[in-house]
Amino acid sequence: MSQKTPANFLGIPEEFSAYEKAAFAVIPVPYEHTVSYGGGTANGPSAIIEASAQVELYDEELRFEPYEAGVATLPALDVAGKPPREMARLVSRAVAGVLSDGKIPIVLGGEHSVTPPAVASAKETFRDITVVQFDAHADLRQEYEGEPMSHACAMARVRETCPAVQVGIRNLSAEEAAWVSREGLPLFFAHEMRRSPNWMARAIDAIGTELVYVTIDLDAFDSTAMPATGTPEPGGMSWYDVVDFLRLISKERRVVGFDVVELAPAKNLHACDFLAAKLIYKFIGYCMTGRKA
Repeated sequence: MSQKTPANFLGIPEEFSAYEKAAFAVIPVPYEHTVSYGGGTANGPSAIIEASAQVELYDEELRFEPYEAGVATLPALDVAGKPPREMARLVSRAVAGVLSDGKIPIVLGGEHSVTPPAVASAKETFRDITVVQFDAHADLRQEYEGEPMSHACAMARVRETCPAVQVGIRNLSAEEAAWVSREGLPLFFAHEMRRSPNWMARAIDAIGTELVYVTIDLDAFDSTAMPATGTPEPGGMSWYDVVDFLRLISKERRVVGFDVVELAPAKNLHACDFLAAKLIYKFIGYCMTGRKA
């Protein structure tokens, strides 16, 4: 096991955490400004990094230690108290820097409003990408409580930049539903996924580009497995639903970046922090072994 309180994600030695040699770079973004229900997402990045010390570095499924590709952890962005547009500028600059250095950025939220600027930088770098969203909520509102950059508008802003495939959805407004229906947006509702054994293949087919950016709002998981989010929803995805689809995405497409957002750590509920940390490590391994790696 790694040390109890790591200085970096997984608590790995300098040999594997040095930025210059790392294939992945973790960017903590402890942002909480537009939350509309439960709070605490600003504490998400630090809780994930702390929990990552308990992640076993050997992956029993992949049969190797993915950290050996190198996973650097950058200092947390100074976003506390900043308005959404200033936060977006800082996130965009950080992600662009990581991408320009040929690394895969891993953004740790914070609320979901951190995703659009990360996607914008990926789009600027690669031009032709699709976003795959894991989420309970469609996040397609044009504005929420007067703020167009709210966490509830994350995918509306993303869709201004590039196409997206949305999975696990089980909460949206009538206006959002009308947009989905009118435009035929590739959105996979949780209740339909439950009854469709081939939903993953159909979702992959809906990704029209070779390159993908993945955003994982942790409330995509069923709230019994992941209650520590700002807006939990019942009826969500299981651990194996999520990791099986991440494995398939990595096999069929090339992942250029991803984020994990909306963890709101709860006292004495370490399982949620650990789930997020292990999910990230799993995805790192899948990115390394995927067909498009």
